[in-house]
Amino acid sequence: MSSRSSHQGSWEWAGGSSRELGKGGLGRPLPPSSGSPTPTLGLWEHRIRAVDTPALRLQAVMDPEGLALLLPPTTLAALADSWIREDCPGPNHAALVTGAAPSQAVLWAKSPGVLAGRPFFDAIFARVNCQVSWLLPEGSKLVPVARVAEVRGPAHCLLLGERVALNTLARCSGVASAAAAAVEAAREAGWAGHVAGTRKTTPGFRLVEKYGLLVGGAKAHRYDLGGLVMVKDNHVVAAGGVGKAVRGARQVADFALKVEVECGSLQEAVQAAEAGADLVLLDNFKPEELHPTAAALKARFPGVGVEASGGITLLNLPRFCGPHIDVISLGMLTQAAPALDFSLKLFAEGTTPVYPALP
Repeated sequence: MSSRSSHQGSWEWAGGSSRELGKGGLGRPLPPSSGSPTPTLGLWEHRIRAVDTPALRLQAVMDPEGLALLLPPTTLAALADSWIREDCPGPNHAALVTGAAPSQAVLWAKSPGVLAGRPFFDAIFARVNCQVSWLLPEGSKLVPVARVAEVRGPAHCLLLGERVALNTLARCSGVASAAAAAVEAAREAGWAGHVAGTRKTTPGFRLVEKYGLLVGGAKAHRYDLGGLVMVKDNHVVAAGGVGKAVRGARQVADFALKVEVECGSLQEAVQAAEAGADLVLLDNFKPEELHPTAAALKARFPGVGVEASGGITLLNLPRFCGPHIDVISLGMLTQAAPALDFSLKLFAEGTTPVYPALP
């Protein structure tokens, strides 16, 4: 059996196999729902309003609550320690103001979106001897103003963890909300392929952002350089050509890793497939160029996955959806997602927490 054929039809990536890719299984259109309105794509809130739809439930591979199992406890603790040390590397002068009396606070969500990041929030407060009681599950659709959780512990500890925990939850929830909006846009366009993030993440915060993608229903893509052999344009130049670069990647990847190749033309894509690429990344193609290129490649190499990336936003994402596209990746899901707005407000024991009225 040839090296090429030994890799066809067997690997699993982003939730599907190359055998499914070859049949068009991941790029097949969903049947249109009767009476569905034509989507308008201008607002984040519009995309977040219908996160829980039948199409998305069919696509779900794991309950968001179960995703916490992906996060090693030692890694969570180490991240929480580093974030707290960054915020308070020396004396905490405000602790003398608050004292150490037992206190309690409510976590309020003040903007719409998807709740994500509970394990990180928990880890931060655990490091400062506080306990969190959640009122909403991970992945919940937030309608402001929503009471999300309660935190209890010594006053100075509770306030020490406050800002770090809020920053982390806000960022993670923002990424999840963006991911949910992108997936919803793809489903409304009748496309059943994979919406994915990229490696364009915040240094030191990748685990949070990749986790947020998953909670939002998108795919995380490769976590780091070791998760997939990605041959980019600069690798091709350094290696002296597409074929040479892919053959080298194929040799080091062996049976354990997949090889994806960034291509700027049909000619390069064909060369990559001929050399043994598992996936081809059609980067920065306009939709009118993308779909015929993908169709021509699939006609010759039905087992090769096709990913579209570059210049894709919530507004234009539907134009990149098509029967020959298996994955659409968007860097903006982590680079441009607005953070959600949360606040933590202390309340007196024995009273009913009420969100402060806005002036």
